[in-house]
Amino acid sequence: MIHQQTLEFRTRGRGTQEVTAEVQRAVAASGIRTGVAAVFVQHTSASLVLCENADPDVRADLETILARLAPDGDSAYRHDTEGPDDMAAHARTVHTAASHTLPVSGGRLALGTWQGLYLYEHRSNPHTRSIVVTVMGEG
Repeated sequence: MIHQQTLEFRTRGRGTQEVTAEVQRAVAASGIRTGVAAVFVQHTSASLVLCENADPDVRADLETILARLAPDGDSAYRHDTEGPDDMAAHARTVHTAASHTLPVSGGRLALGTWQGLYLYEHRSNPHTRSIVVTVMGEG
């Protein structure tokens, strides 16, 4: 059995927003009890991170690390078509992930106690982002 659903999110600009509950609703709607959920963001300047959901300092520190790895407006960048955050956003996406495959057990995402799934917007301005959730398994 396979179920697929596309979710849309409006971001607030650079930073993370938890999408665990929305993905969980897509899993529940699938009717699949045991299997996997493939979660994929359809953009080159946003990503998905599986991260601690208890302490927001973890995500703030992740932003600090990525800002050091891929600073906005670096003079060495060639690609800046959409502004000084353009290439940095692409680099941040490459350093994180466009997709995650998560286990489904008992009709729910089988995440650990402190795990949450986050949409990570790498552009400075707000954007609408699409996430495709494909659930495969047995009902």
